[in-house]
Amino acid sequence: MESAFHFTPGAYYEYQDRMAASFNPMIQRLAHPLLRTKFRREKGRSNAAVYLAALFLGGCASLKKESEPKVVLIPGASSAPSQVTPSEALATAVTYTKHSWRPFGRNILHGADARGIRVDTPDTGYQPPDGRAGWWIPGEANQGIPYKWGGFDDPAAFDRGIASGLAGGDVSSPAKRRADNAAVSASAVGVDCSGFVSRCLKLPTVHDTVQLPAVCHPLSSADELQPGDLLNIPHRHVLLFAGWAQPDHSWILFYETGGEPDWKPALKQAPLNSLLALGYEPIRYNGMAHPGGPSGKEVLSRALRSRALVIPNPTIGEP
Repeated sequence: MESAFHFTPGAYYEYQDRMAASFNPMIQRLAHPLLRTKFRREKGRSNAAVYLAALFLGGCASLKKESEPKVVLIPGASSAPSQVTPSEALATAVTYTKHSWRPFGRNILHGADARGIRVDTPDTGYQPPDGRAGWWIPGEANQGIPYKWGGFDDPAAFDRGIASGLAGGDVSSPAKRRADNAAVSASAVGVDCSGFVSRCLKLPTVHDTVQLPAVCHPLSSADELQPGDLLNIPHRHVLLFAGWAQPDHSWILFYETGGEPDWKPALKQAPLNSLLALGYEPIRYNGMAHPGGPSGKEVLSRALRSRALVIPNPTIGEP
């Protein structure tokens, strides 16, 4: 049915511009130019009613979006070493998982460095008979900053190290764990579990799994976990909580490096009770902004969540 409103072409466009200007600016930018090209024109007459209906529906959608409650975050403690939001923490984690780099043969090391510290880069040539194999390929573009025992490199420092010929990562081992800081090699670059989490929390210096509780506070229950919180085992391993994988809180999403299956940071999902049974303790960084109560807001996109590695039987991170 034809509209009762008819205009000459010039008058119609002038009218349509005035009407569009009265609606939400976003609708004006998106709907107005697009829909203008779709109106029927018969002998100089255009259907204005279709345009007005489209603007009305778009305005309703906009009002619905604007009426959704916004989550107000409470800032972290001013005494904390840094201030960070859940979105910032997870964005940093994504940066480490997606970082692209191209190593070469000179970035491979399987043996002692200049100080006599054993280094094993997690390249594809690393194939231990009873451990986790390496993954990065020399001469090709690789994604993800490799694990390095005691590493705290940000992406820029990592790239500089690779360009200067340093080893691309250094895997953990029982011997390194026994030696602790004495086994950290200055001839390799990368990041370990606590270095990775420290970067995600914007900490100015690395805080290992023993030091992290000093700048965090315990949660009374794992059900209180919110994106940006930690699951920590002192002297062993730490995870960055990213969200709930299941509505019943039976599985969680988390970022870690050093855990199975690869020596690099990744988003994973695992049963919460299995992780708690291993000894993980839920804690929250003092400088983490957080909602006043359970918000139900997901920080991770649906696309990221769908790519999380499934770990049905988790273990405690590095050997």
